[in-house]
Amino acid sequence: MVNGSGSSIFDIQLDKIDDDWSKPFPDLDYAIISDGHWFFRIMYLHEAGKLVGCLFCPEQNVTHYNSDYILRMAFRAAFKHINRCNKCRKTLTLFRTFAPAHFENGAWNNGGNCNRTSPINEGEVNYGLFDWQLRNIQMEEFERARNRGKKKGQRFEVVDVSRAMLMRPDGHPSEYWGNQWMKGYNDCTHWCMPGPVDMWSELLLAVLKREEANKIMSF
Repeated sequence: MVNGSGSSIFDIQLDKIDDDWSKPFPDLDYAIISDGHWFFRIMYLHEAGKLVGCLFCPEQNVTHYNSDYILRMAFRAAFKHINRCNKCRKTLTLFRTFAPAHFENGAWNNGGNCNRTSPINEGEVNYGLFDWQLRNIQMEEFERARNRGKKKGQRFEVVDVSRAMLMRPDGHPSEYWGNQWMKGYNDCTHWCMPGPVDMWSELLLAVLKREEANKIMSF
C-alpha cells in the first residue's frame, strides 16, 4: 500500500494492500496491474507498523534499498493478496510489464534527451539495461503468482510490452511536452506519440480474445 504525502515522498506498507483497490477487486471482470516509474523517488518502507528501510532517503540509520527490491516486494504483495482472495476467482488479472524510459546523454535532470525520430531494430537494443532487469523481476513474481494461482482457480495473463518498447525511443514527447512547471527538462518516460500505446491496446485486445476463446473451449 502506498500513501502519498502530497509531495514526491511516499510511504509504502509492504504487508498491506490499499483498500481503494482491494475492496472493489472481487467485483471486477478484468483488472490490470502495471507500475514501474513510481519506484524512483523517495520512499519509506514499513512492515508491521515499523520503518524497515527506505529509497533515496537522507537518513543514515535506516537500511537503504534499491528500486528493484521495492518493485519486487510491491508486486509480490499485490499478487499474494489476489491469490489469497477466494472471491477474486472470476477476475482476470492482467499484468503489464515495465515500459522503459529512453534518456540519452544524461538523466532527466541533467541534460538527458530522447531526440530520435524513428524506432531502432532489435539488434540495437541493450538488454543489460536496468529497465530490462526490472521487467524480468516483474515476470519472476508474475510467474510465481500464476503458478500458485492455478491451484486455486485464479486467472492471470500478461501483456509484455517491454521488449517492443525498448525499440521505440522515438515514442516520447522529449522537449515538446509543453510542461509549464519543469521547463528545460525532456520527457523521455511518457508515451505520447502515435504508435507505442496503440500497440499496447492491440496486445491487450489479443490477450482478452485469447482468454475468451479459452473459456468457450472449456465449456
